[in-house]
Amino acid sequence: MSEEVTEKQTDAAAGARASRRSYFMILLFVALAIGLFAWHPDDLYLWVKALHIIAVISWMAGLLYLPRLFVYHTDAEPGSQQSETFKVMERRLLKGIMTPAMMLTWIFGLYLAWSVYGFHGGWLHAKIGLVVVLTGVHMFLSRAVRAFARDDNRYSARHWRFINEGPTLLMIVIVILAVVKPFA
Repeated sequence: MSEEVTEKQTDAAAGARASRRSYFMILLFVALAIGLFAWHPDDLYLWVKALHIIAVISWMAGLLYLPRLFVYHTDAEPGSQQSETFKVMERRLLKGIMTPAMMLTWIFGLYLAWSVYGFHGGWLHAKIGLVVVLTGVHMFLSRAVRAFARDDNRYSARHWRFINEGPTLLMIVIVILAVVKPFA
């Protein structure tokens, strides 16, 4: 087998390629958004809503997967190859997917809240409040990525399993608020 085929995905070269792909996709997504705002089609609302939903799905995927990685990372011996692999996976997930998706979720969501609803509606205030809580969960997980990178995790696998449920429950309530709008 050639060296390129057997190359590990945790080495610096593979990491640099993954980062370039991630930044390219983020730039492509942002360019699409800027192009839409410049073009300002009649159905701009639907385009922004679609971009918001894509960003939310990407962010939620990370929020649901990262604590699961922590469950397995907790069982890995610090300094082992397995632990080092988890560190790379966690860092790439956080920096390459979750954080950009969170920022885009906020940008598109606030635009929709302003342009469509004028920031009015009890359901909207409740939804934004829960998204603030979800952002707090994101920040907590970000600190955990840094702690795992230092081999300084202080929580059990059971704790991370419990934390994994939080984003799910928040997502359910946020979706109900957005779709049903019970406090309109």
